Amino acid sequence: MINKPLVLTYLYLFIYILLSSGVILYNKWVLSPKYFNFPLPISLTMIHMGFSGVVAFFLVRVFKVVSPVKMTFEIYATCVIPISAFFASSLWFGNTAYLHISVAFIQMLKALMPVATFIMAIMCGTDKPRCDVFWNMVLVSVGVVISSYGEIHFNVVGTVYQVTGIFAEALRLVLTQVLLQKKGLTLNPITSLYYIAPCSFVFLFVPWFLLEKPAMEVSQIQFNFWIFLTNALCALALNFSIFLVIGRTGAVTIRVAGVLKDWILIALSTVIFPESTITGLNIIGYAIALCGVVMYNYIKVKDVRASQLPADNLSERMAKEWKFEKKSSDIFMPNNSGDSVGGAGSASDSNVDEEAPLIPSARLSYIGRTQLGNHAA
Repeated sequence: MINKPLVLTYLYLFIYILLSSGVILYNKWVLSPKYFNFPLPISLTMIHMGFSGVVAFFLVRVFKVVSPVKMTFEIYATCVIPISAFFASSLWFGNTAYLHISVAFIQMLKALMPVATFIMAIMCGTDKPRCDVFWNMVLVSVGVVISSYGEIHFNVVGTVYQVTGIFAEALRLVLTQVLLQKKGLTLNPITSLYYIAPCSFVFLFVPWFLLEKPAMEVSQIQFNFWIFLTNALCALALNFSIFLVIGRTGAVTIRVAGVLKDWILIALSTVIFPESTITGLNIIGYAIALCGVVMYNYIKVKDVRASQLPADNLSERMAKEWKFEKKSSDIFMPNNSGDSVGGAGSASDSNVDEEAPLIPSARLSYIGRTQLGNHAA
């Protein structure tokens, strides 16, 4: 007999991997001068933000799919604005990197995300230095350095843009935890869109006006309405697929799916964009970095399980661990009133899918949500 819930879960995972890879490749194709030739990353990001803000407005205010949270001006000024600023920065720098380096190399550099998050969490006082995590971060960094050394078309400008975007995203994650959690504010993906997307759009307007508007006036930039509409729709579909995956799977499954997606994306990018060749040293370095990421994920899973089961006897611990994945599927599901249960983000959830250009902290795992409720780490 077919297990329908299990089949549905794998279907959601397949759709997530497909959409995540598709959005990244689509963005690269649109921005690359060799293909669609729209080398204006800030403009593309503003299109995403504007589209997502409009969709969120209709979902919240017109169709009332979810209810808005109680957002005072003080919370908006001290929480939403700084988070939106770093979110806009991470998207701006990340999309600009597509102009200079390959998709495959960008994915390899994104292995630095746990390192950046760990550093920012320590600087902001939400995490403490730990020997086991530190050596994992060293392993990840060494792997990325080896991968960079093996990159044939290494570009300093593109690498700096991508690494800066990673650190901006890491700081955004830490600020989300520090600021919103202190206010007791919880945002699901739709309300995150509703509050953060318009503010990010405003932040992007300033660099767009200074950097890209003059270029648009003097050059022949093609604009295809259907290309940009489908691009924004794919990005929106990706974020909602992440929402569905979070609701049906646990932390370990999401993290494994993310690693699988990265490998698939690297392979696909070399086929679709022949100029983005990869070398054996690239693969070796990335494999080393992934070993560090996997070990880091294992430590985080173990920490959460230990914090959840401190006083249980052995049999109870075994039973609860067996149900660990299943329990997480009940979190982040909408209730009868239309709201969703869940936090706004976590600095410890270093596998947030920053490729999703619309909804910040969308890929919020069980680990991140549990840690927000138990300790700031």
